[in-house]
Amino acid sequence: MDILSTILQILLALMFLIAGFGKVFGSSSSVESFNHLKLPQWFRVITGLVELIGVASLIIGFWEASWIPAGGLLLGVVAIGGIIAHIRVKDSFKQTFTILLLGIIGFVLLWINYSDLSNFPGFK
Repeated sequence: MDILSTILQILLALMFLIAGFGKVFGSSSSVESFNHLKLPQWFRVITGLVELIGVASLIIGFWEASWIPAGGLLLGVVAIGGIIAHIRVKDSFKQTFTILLLGIIGFVLLWINYSDLSNFPGFK
């Protein structure tokens, strides 16, 4: 399971790193996406910052395993928000699939590494 967890951790971190930077720095696709989803542009920046915090958590997880499930949980919750936004504007499954898949990966990381969460700073 360690190899699967590491692969999913890298994949999730890379995907949200790209998405987070795009949102924070206002890439045209992110701006258009938030306009399509009928969400304010300030929320795009906040969402990008939260995604980058989740990515940082996954990167810290390479040295301190308790950060992996925390990052997976954070990014999974962000994905739930994205899924709800897509459903709200009646997007097709094809348009919603990517964020759905990333959310599943986030929660799988949480599930695989759940026992490490008890060692997260502040939980002791």
